[in-house]
Amino acid sequence: MTIGFEENEPLLNVDTQNKTSFSYPDLSESNGRKASYGAVKITVPRDTSRDIIYTWEGIDVFGEVASQKGNGVFSRIRQCFRGKSHTPMRTRKHLLKNVSGFARGGELLAILGSSGAGKTTLLNTLAFRSPSGIHISSNAVRALNGVPLTAPDLRARCAYVQQDDLFIGSLTAREHLIFQALLRMDKNIPYKQKLMRVDEVITELSLVNCQNTVIGIPGRIKGLSGGEKKRLSFASEALMDPPLLLCDEPTSGLDSFIAHTVMQVLKNLVEKGKTVILTIHQPSSELYSMFDKLLLMADGRVAFFGTPSQATQFFTSIGRPCPPNYNPADHFIQVLAICTCNEAESREAINKICDAFERDDIAAEVKTTIKDLTCSDGLPAVMNSDSERYRAPWIIQIRAILWRSWISMMKEPLLIKVRFIQTLMVAFLVGLIFFQQKLDQNGVMNINGAIFLFLTSMTFQNVFAVIHVFCAELPVFLRETRSHLYRTDTFFLGKTLSELPLFIIFPIIFTSIAYPMVGLLAGFDHYALAVLIMALVSNVAISFGYLISSLSSSTSMALSIGPPVIIPFLLFGGFFLNSASVPFYFEWFSYLSWFRYGNEALLINQWASVQTGEIACTRANITCPASGAIVLETLNFKAEDFLFDIIGLCFLIVFFRVMAFISLYLKARSRE
Repeated sequence: MTIGFEENEPLLNVDTQNKTSFSYPDLSESNGRKASYGAVKITVPRDTSRDIIYTWEGIDVFGEVASQKGNGVFSRIRQCFRGKSHTPMRTRKHLLKNVSGFARGGELLAILGSSGAGKTTLLNTLAFRSPSGIHISSNAVRALNGVPLTAPDLRARCAYVQQDDLFIGSLTAREHLIFQALLRMDKNIPYKQKLMRVDEVITELSLVNCQNTVIGIPGRIKGLSGGEKKRLSFASEALMDPPLLLCDEPTSGLDSFIAHTVMQVLKNLVEKGKTVILTIHQPSSELYSMFDKLLLMADGRVAFFGTPSQATQFFTSIGRPCPPNYNPADHFIQVLAICTCNEAESREAINKICDAFERDDIAAEVKTTIKDLTCSDGLPAVMNSDSERYRAPWIIQIRAILWRSWISMMKEPLLIKVRFIQTLMVAFLVGLIFFQQKLDQNGVMNINGAIFLFLTSMTFQNVFAVIHVFCAELPVFLRETRSHLYRTDTFFLGKTLSELPLFIIFPIIFTSIAYPMVGLLAGFDHYALAVLIMALVSNVAISFGYLISSLSSSTSMALSIGPPVIIPFLLFGGFFLNSASVPFYFEWFSYLSWFRYGNEALLINQWASVQTGEIACTRANITCPASGAIVLETLNFKAEDFLFDIIGLCFLIVFFRVMAFISLYLKARSRE
């Protein structure tokens, strides 16, 4: 007789003479779960002491739908003046109708149904992730091992793999998992142990061969395949070894082979005692054979709940048998689908099937099982949830986001090279156009123009360099903040700090080239002040770019609204419009113009120390400023305002970034 044990445990061979010997079997053909020797094959029972049993009962979900009346443009305008009390009436659509069921540890429960049947709505309800506008009935009960759940309770023990795979595409698979481990795993776990857990998960989910491959960005960077990305999504959630796993259509968009590979990964997790609930659309017969339980949804109701074999028997009993050599999943979905050509009859037929299931003995067994599923021996009666909202402390979140942002930026050296070349080209172009200006009537005008061109080039160059930052990562940010990986402030600080060195280096390079070429005032102190002012202007422009990016929902939207919004600030810079000529109703707005502060500070740095007689008057009958003080007076600038301008630039850096953070924070809050 031969007895098979778990992988890496010895095989005990017992002969008829009561002698024992130990050996290690080759488990490569059995995925490490079973071994077969001789005529007898025995699988060691799985330890069920840590199994999670998730039950739900009486779930009714309603969705708000705006009425057709009063949705026009003029109606919306009237709403703004009348207030919230006159908003259009909203109707409630019954999405889920008295849905009940359960999922045991070591079982894979598949939720099937046609489009609009309520699969994703049910999964979101079970995961406590229903979007805004969705209302769940107060009598709905969701429990783990018989203990009623709250969102933090479930979040501490559940992994939720969404349909869309969202990653920072410039990272490798291993780098992504390290980032996830830093934020998901307990703060008391040493860093080396977290790396060991990353290696374990990479091995478990067959990511060894692609762990150092870039994830990839569609249309830009070629990276992981669809199946590898899906396994990477599972790996991100498996780091915490959660007992419950919810998956929203994990095989969507994958070919049959990759879909089977992904399902095999889930099946392996089930064999380890995990509870897996997934929604799936039109599974193949091979995938259908992997399901332990089925939950068939139709028009928001439960059409069947039980094993695949019970499903076949039930549909046969109601006169809808599955044809021979036909995929049962396709048959069930077709029977329960609502035909648009004859919607009334389809709904009537679906209601009859759902009513027949409610009267069936299988439904009675399900209700009895849900009531009997109380806390088992060895399981705590009260499940303690994490007291902290985030597993990683604030400083660890900052370090992790700073590390990821820096790596992702360095992984795209082409963008850095382009910005470096752009800075060099603009600096040399400005320097050549205004090369070595003399202090005369023409030189004063040209120097003033060159200084303002410094500001405009730094502004547009830096605004468009960061205007896509938050737009591009917004889906990833919203998903990770909703999963409580990190706080909004840590994400914002990490992103901005990672890019800060480049935004200090580039103004220094630009000023170091253009300043001496134009022939501005000599002296290291004047050059150093010019570098400081340019660095401040550059960072104000970056802060404004962050604000535009955080307010925009897409990169194209940010690029569209960016330039028009900059123009008003440009007009108040003192070059096109004298500061004394600003209308009184726009004076407050001029104090938000970094062009004004930067232009005045650079001109004070250039002209304040130029004495009478240093400006050559070479042409007669032309007004010639006798000194630098007169140049400043002509522009209505004052030398004593230099410190005020520096403080104004510093204020705008903080102000625009705070506004950008508030915008990002409100976006994150609106999705919770």
